[in-house]
Amino acid sequence: MASIKRHIPNTITCCNLFSGCVAVTMAFQGQFEWTLAFIVLGAVFDFFDGMAARLLKVSSPMGVEMDSLADDVTFGFAPAAMVFVYMKSLLYPQFLGGVAEYIPYLAFLIAVFSAVRLAKFNIDKRQSVSFIGLPTPANALFWSSLVVGAGGWISDEIHSGWLLIVGLIFLSSYLMVSEIPMFSLKFKSLSWSRNKIRYFFLITIIPMLFLGFLSAVLIITWYVILSISLAMRKR
Repeated sequence: MASIKRHIPNTITCCNLFSGCVAVTMAFQGQFEWTLAFIVLGAVFDFFDGMAARLLKVSSPMGVEMDSLADDVTFGFAPAAMVFVYMKSLLYPQFLGGVAEYIPYLAFLIAVFSAVRLAKFNIDKRQSVSFIGLPTPANALFWSSLVVGAGGWISDEIHSGWLLIVGLIFLSSYLMVSEIPMFSLKFKSLSWSRNKIRYFFLITIIPMLFLGFLSAVLIITWYVILSISLAMRKR
């Protein structure tokens, strides 16, 4: 029984990795809604593998390494592949000439900086109760929801949509590896005084939950703004 219990968290992590692999496949096939679905499914597994490890008291160095590998596939490579395929469909100005066909490859910076973010998280002891930089699941949900919810609008209505996407790639990559403190949604108690920012965040995002695929875009954006505002106040 003990040997079975030891493998439960890693099995859940493998489910996260499997979801990420399917998400990557869906992304390269241009099936963006399915990509988003499997990224969300991977996020669910990512939440429960850590919880299972804590509840069963079977955390291990191997589990940590597997978790980071799975996360970079599901929350790094999958959204990067999605953005890459999406960017290949955008219109680019003529002055870029032959360079335009290479611009979509900038999307893979999402996967690269996600890996750096995960590596930093594993060795940074400051992130036990909060985050330093934007968590990779939040970044992945932002990108996948943006492409599904607003991809058509950006390509049809924004003349320089490609420039907006490139700018967001650089911005999100920076946010993941930045030193900006970002609050966690982990509740150690239900006390209002100790969880004001968490309660405030959860209350304010309720209207956003009814906005379909764009919900995650607005929620993650609000999360970043709120975290930065809180960090500036503490300074």
